[in-house]
Amino acid sequence: MPEISRRVFGGLVGGGAVTAVAAASAPSAGAAVPAERPFRARGAGRPRRRPNILFILGDDLGWADLSSYGAPHIRTPNLDRLAARGVRFTDAYSGSATCSPTRFSLYTGRHPGRTRGGLAEPIGNRTQGLEPGHPTLASLLKKAGYATALIGKWHCGFLPDYSPTRSGWDEFFGNFGGALEYFSKLGQLGEYDLYEGDAEYKDLRYYTTVLTERAVEYVSRDHHAPWLLNLNFTTPHWPWLTEDDAETGARIAAEIRAGGGVGALLHGDGGSVAKYTEMVESLDASVGEVLTALRRSGQEDDTLVVFASDNGGERFSYQWPLSGAKSELLEGGIRVPTILRWPAAVDARQVSHEPVYSPDWTATLLELAGARPDPAYPLDGHSLAGYLLRGEELPERDLFWRVRGNRALRRGDWKYFRDADGKDHLFHLAEDVREQADRAADRPELLAELKAAWEKVDGTLLPYSAA
Repeated sequence: MPEISRRVFGGLVGGGAVTAVAAASAPSAGAAVPAERPFRARGAGRPRRRPNILFILGDDLGWADLSSYGAPHIRTPNLDRLAARGVRFTDAYSGSATCSPTRFSLYTGRHPGRTRGGLAEPIGNRTQGLEPGHPTLASLLKKAGYATALIGKWHCGFLPDYSPTRSGWDEFFGNFGGALEYFSKLGQLGEYDLYEGDAEYKDLRYYTTVLTERAVEYVSRDHHAPWLLNLNFTTPHWPWLTEDDAETGARIAAEIRAGGGVGALLHGDGGSVAKYTEMVESLDASVGEVLTALRRSGQEDDTLVVFASDNGGERFSYQWPLSGAKSELLEGGIRVPTILRWPAAVDARQVSHEPVYSPDWTATLLELAGARPDPAYPLDGHSLAGYLLRGEELPERDLFWRVRGNRALRRGDWKYFRDADGKDHLFHLAEDVREQADRAADRPELLAELKAAWEKVDGTLLPYSAA
């Protein structure tokens, strides 16, 4: 796609005239950088040093919520710059359509349905979580000599049974639950939810600011070993609050104390496109602070940075041209913005259209770090290391999702999807990324083949009754 100005691109998108192909392959909309080129591995092989790993998750950030992905009204210069200095993935997916199962898939490299805690969509009480005995990205990297830390949203179980510090992370600073009021830190169970390790930590400032400060401190240290930092922001997840909204936050906190729980956090009477825009731009600024600290520390070249979202966007998110949103297995619920930068090994200003998803990153990071998966817990993801470093083609494989009555499986450009009413659909994503042209009647044999492939994987997973 030829380069076009932000004004022209914004006008096309605003009028609904931009095509799915253009939206999916456009270079950074309005960013003052040369056009992206298709991804090509540098071909120099593995770098001498194992990389530090900074894996940043936004929360409920939609696929097109960054200006480099086409948002005409949201300015994200720091994330756009990250993309311009690395690889922007157009066909990257989360491991599930909601928060905690995606985190299970990233932490374990396996389908959420392989663990009881992963069957919760998402976790909402103290009975479920990531069992401490299950190997994780952090525990496996720790065995390989990495220092490990998680800052921000855990959402894989509550104390006293579940915690990042019991699943391989040396350090934890953040919240256990799926959402919290940004100032009071009251969470989904109605209790205070900001911890350092397994002990409460009092700080009533805006949560994104607090997490940013902690992340800046971590990457600025004089590290004596390679490190993994999972930096999990809650922005732009509801409630819809920015740093200027302490008064609204206090009202929500009062509702939580009065027994409002998740209903109060949902903030159904608040938010707007303008407020959401502020939250995304605040997230971008925070990422910029962390990346600046990384550069000043002298570790930038040897640090592999991945930025992604845990699932698709919510009601104020910009998703065009995708259909669906969080909690759904249409593209808008699982396709997410994903950026990789690693100056020591990967060239800048590139774009990849390869389908990848959360479990792939687990396998990739383990291989790049020289860590071995536990053979008793085989990975479902495929390592991208050969693709990124040596130019190897990714093998044909299926990407699999399961969310209660919904099914999805992507093979190449084809996607099998079963909706909540039990109806099977077949979409050709290269021609119809909006998933409006159902090809099920035209290609019944292919539909049956993909359906059988989905059911074969499903047969190896725990049933929902095991939750």
